[in-house]
Amino acid sequence: MAKHLHYNSNLLHNVTLGYSLYDNCGALIIGFSGALSLASGREEQFLLQENCLGSPPVLGIVGDSFSTFSIAISNVLGLFKLPILVHYLQMVNFTTSFGDQVSFDENGDASPIYDIMNWQWLPDGRITVQNVGEVKKSAFKGEELTLDEDKIFWNFDSKEPPRSVCSESCPPGTRMARKKGEPECCFDCIPCSEGKISNKSDSMKCTSCPEDFWSNPKRDHCVPKKAEFLSYHEPLGICLTTTSLLGTFICAVVLGIFIYHRSTPMVRANNSELSFLLLVSLKLCFLCSLLFIGRPRLWTCQLRHAAFGISFVLCVSCILVKTMVVLAVFKASKPGGGASLKWFGAVQQRGTVLVLTCIQAAICTCWIVSASPAPHKNTEYHNDKIVYECVVGSTIGFAVLLGYIGLLAILSFLLAFLARNLPDNFNEAKFITFSMLIFCAVWVAFVPAYVNSPGKYADAVEVFAILASSFGLLVALFGPKCYIILLRPERNTKKAIMGRGTTKS
Repeated sequence: MAKHLHYNSNLLHNVTLGYSLYDNCGALIIGFSGALSLASGREEQFLLQENCLGSPPVLGIVGDSFSTFSIAISNVLGLFKLPILVHYLQMVNFTTSFGDQVSFDENGDASPIYDIMNWQWLPDGRITVQNVGEVKKSAFKGEELTLDEDKIFWNFDSKEPPRSVCSESCPPGTRMARKKGEPECCFDCIPCSEGKISNKSDSMKCTSCPEDFWSNPKRDHCVPKKAEFLSYHEPLGICLTTTSLLGTFICAVVLGIFIYHRSTPMVRANNSELSFLLLVSLKLCFLCSLLFIGRPRLWTCQLRHAAFGISFVLCVSCILVKTMVVLAVFKASKPGGGASLKWFGAVQQRGTVLVLTCIQAAICTCWIVSASPAPHKNTEYHNDKIVYECVVGSTIGFAVLLGYIGLLAILSFLLAFLARNLPDNFNEAKFITFSMLIFCAVWVAFVPAYVNSPGKYADAVEVFAILASSFGLLVALFGPKCYIILLRPERNTKKAIMGRGTTKS
């Protein structure tokens, strides 16, 4: 600063400056004493040159390093008309011989330097004070802390530094919960609840995972939820698929047997055309069960119930017409009953089956158009899983579909039950009665099982009901015929069949 004043002629014209430095040791009284000594000319005399003695006049005083002291001193020195050059303190910046940097802030306060002292107990019981570091503040580097940790003595058994917090840091997967009545640094680490995470330490709250994600076991990140549906790759799906294909294969074999022996009395006596159509409908019943397996799509959800409903109505319609034909033939065998066959010729049989099937097709069409079944992601059963399922769309539509099948099945059962005591050559009614009894029993048990089965198990129950009823019809209606055709060919003659035509007493 003195150099700046010395070379700037505009500040102090024709004046050459020197300066004296006084240390007030942080005491205001010493600062007052030095300032008054300078103002009165009674400061220590110094030798400028060998022939020049005396005290130079005081033109100004640079204030104390603390603004508080400078203001107090200025109030006194103002009486002597001496200025305090606090403004120029901001420009002072030099380094002492000890390496300490000296500068002043905008208030005229010197940048502080603090020594950090450590009291240490010596083995002989004496206490010594060891300088272990310092804190400096400068205009350029800001605050700096220098600490020699090797010199610090910790008076603990572990000889380790003490913890500066009341509680340990909370790891990811937990959140901080302050302890009531204790300092802010005291808290508990609460694990995040299911479905929520915290992915950093000392989190104040846990964040919920997105809809299709769930928290991992550590609760530190979200993972995609597991998808659950009746899959072709799981044991249950494999068993149902294998059973479905087995039933389809058996239907194809039986159909081949009937086609190969279509000219035999056994096939011709049991209405071969309806038998072929019944076997085709049973194949469709077995195959439609495959639509219930695999990840639900819009087209599979729409097609599965429609295919199931139409296939079973086609099957039950054939059985119903066969039962009606049995009753008509028996009635026609009596005197004056020939007119009844006019209403059950081949055209009428085909027409009846077609009309009954078209009614079911109309029901399915109205159902799909008004409230179509659709795939749905269900998260209510499991928090960590997404259950993919088909919602029926309209419960009424599904109920009408099942109700129509049930109505035809009950009607077939009643007619077959009425015809159970017909002569032996018309005893197919017994097998129809038995097959309809199995069919109705399976679907009566299906309703409560389906309602109480969650997720993919509801589809498994429906597939099981389809397969069980289909196998029941296949075995009850075609098992005895295949037995005679393949293993008892001597009974597959017109004479043998007509020879059993005695009425039971």
